[in-house]
Amino acid sequence: MSATAERIKELRTQKKLTQSELSEIIKSSRGTIAKYERDERTPSFAMLSLIADALDTTVDYLQGKTDNALKTAHNASDNGDDKKHVALDDDELIMSFEGKELSEDYKNSILAFVKMLREERK
Repeated sequence: MSATAERIKELRTQKKLTQSELSEIIKSSRGTIAKYERDERTPSFAMLSLIADALDTTVDYLQGKTDNALKTAHNASDNGDDKKHVALDDDELIMSFEGKELSEDYKNSILAFVKMLREERK
């Protein structure tokens, strides 16, 4: 079974959520959650992001890229990592790709998509 399937089920049960309750939070179906947990279906990145938010973790943890299930990043000086970690407010989004600044048009497209997702979740 994949790390994603195992971790979704593990975190859902730790949070004492049923598959139905999780599906309501992310606006999906119970059957879809069951298929993710049985590794019969792979969630898209957008769906993983919604699941991670609902389970108060990160997409990287759900994908098995890290063993740190905590949503908040540690201070860069604590782990020897030279990357900056920032806390983002709801209306603030900082985007870059491999150290290169994204174009304003690309940023605006991403922001519009994020706003649309937020509205759908309400």
